[in-house]
Amino acid sequence: MATPTVAKRPNPERIFNAINAYQQSAALKTGIDLDIFTAIGEGANTSVSLAEKVGAAERGVRILCDYLTIQGFLTKEGDRYALAPDAAVFLNRRSPACLASISDFLITPWSKSNFEALSDAVRKGGTTSPTGDNTKPNDELWVKFARCMAPLTVPAAEFIAGLAGAEEGRPCKVLDVAAGHGMYGITLAKRNPNARVVALDWHRVLEVALENARKFGVQGRYETKPGSAFETEFGNGYDFVLLTNIFHHFDLPTCETLARRVFAALGPDGKAITLEFVPNEDRVTPPTAASFSLLMLAGTDAGDAYTFSQYEKMFASVGFKKTTLHPIPEMPQQVLVSEK
Repeated sequence: MATPTVAKRPNPERIFNAINAYQQSAALKTGIDLDIFTAIGEGANTSVSLAEKVGAAERGVRILCDYLTIQGFLTKEGDRYALAPDAAVFLNRRSPACLASISDFLITPWSKSNFEALSDAVRKGGTTSPTGDNTKPNDELWVKFARCMAPLTVPAAEFIAGLAGAEEGRPCKVLDVAAGHGMYGITLAKRNPNARVVALDWHRVLEVALENARKFGVQGRYETKPGSAFETEFGNGYDFVLLTNIFHHFDLPTCETLARRVFAALGPDGKAITLEFVPNEDRVTPPTAASFSLLMLAGTDAGDAYTFSQYEKMFASVGFKKTTLHPIPEMPQQVLVSEK
């Protein structure tokens, strides 16, 4: 006889945890700021030795590390802490894949103030912040983005270089729109010694991209074009135009305006390569991509996370003959390749 199904009783724990979720981001940022993860990676694994290593009170370190253990960033056996696998790879500053710097952009007073005003943003249908129009320069915000977020780009940048056939080494001309730190175009240039890259962004932001181009030895094939993606002359004859994390800042008509400019800048067989958070058609899965819409509601005038069908329709409407979707392994974003 089948076992009867027992209905799950309502439980307020999810509500309690959601209301207190800010505590988790604050604890993680504190762990990063104090270099707790790096200190543990270097062998300081008790609250006493960690406190001495990072210059903090033993009681404070013990309570913080216990909380980080509860949240899954650390493990604990007896009185000794160790890094959980994700923290060992992404939060230890000695790791080449460390992402610790992204907290300096993602957990900021600007970002938190946007979400403190979320009720007003929902009523309005867009941010209440005076900086929500991303067609205009905002050096403080985007220079910080360029300096903090580059480590997060590595898997996607390598993936895009692969889609662009960088390993084949064919001569190509690349336009990197809203280049920021420049790492998408720079990675393609590193992989293809015959690629030349034109990076477009605001002047102050491009200073960071140029620093990275010099750091990775591609400055001789790296040109900058300061200005707006909606007003600056792109030039033409590009083999690839990179559109990384730009469309989600705007409404669809504005996105279409940009896509039309890109189409005109490409050569006859050119391709637009777009990196974005692309939710399924239900707009609630997968969770990370679908949740990105809320960030755009809180921080932009009209931005959103668009579905593949919306992108497909937009690119077709400006003349692209085909758009395909390419998931990046183990990453929440996807790449769209639109062929002229």
